[in-house]
Amino acid sequence: MDEPLQRPPSFSVADSVFASFRFAWAGICYTFVTQRNFRIQCTIGLIAIGLSFLVHLAALKFLCVCLTIVLVLALELLNTAIEAVVDLTIGKNFHPLAKVAKDCSAGAVLVSAIGSIVVAVILLLPPLSEKFGVQIPSVL
Repeated sequence: MDEPLQRPPSFSVADSVFASFRFAWAGICYTFVTQRNFRIQCTIGLIAIGLSFLVHLAALKFLCVCLTIVLVLALELLNTAIEAVVDLTIGKNFHPLAKVAKDCSAGAVLVSAIGSIVVAVILLLPPLSEKFGVQIPSVL
């Protein structure tokens, strides 16, 4: 009879939901420690949340702000994972498709970041300008 498939020692499967969360948290921590952009995005996200509270943003608008923050951070986590897999696969070598993979994943983060800026400007700028008595030209 065939022997059961043995997993290599470096590959482990979460044996519980708690272990799954621990692995996920390890990925978030790794990204926070190693990726400057992730730390910047976390800081900007916290500032946006703070400003939302400052201007007493309505619940639905606050939800939009939070969802855009989550989108940017989730895509940055995926970008980090894609970069790690590409680096693991090609090592120190250059391959044009590796560049495409890295550039596209970084582009996804950029698109979401630009979208989050648009959301922040539309939802936060008017109440902030009103709170501080600053006139802004109306484009909407």
